[in-house]
Amino acid sequence: MKIIAVCGVGIGTSAILKVNAERALERLELTADIDASDLAGIAVAAADAQVILTSSELAPAVRQAIGRSFAEVVEVTNYFDVDEISRLLERSLG
Repeated sequence: MKIIAVCGVGIGTSAILKVNAERALERLELTADIDASDLAGIAVAAADAQVILTSSELAPAVRQAIGRSFAEVVEVTNYFDVDEISRLLERSLG
């Protein structure tokens, strides 16, 4: 399974989301490869991803960038809230 954490620039915010998604997966006892990406690189990064984590503000641009990819775009409100990320991933992957 592959998950992509996306922010506008692909540096700080996506790295935070990536780390907290890893923590969420540990809680759920699931494993996945998680990568961070910027918006410009999401089309390539999402080619084999099942889930894309991003903000509500970036979600429309992510959906447009990935086109017909089968990856689910999951909108995260608080990148620091591991409980929220756990709930969202459980809903998406469960």
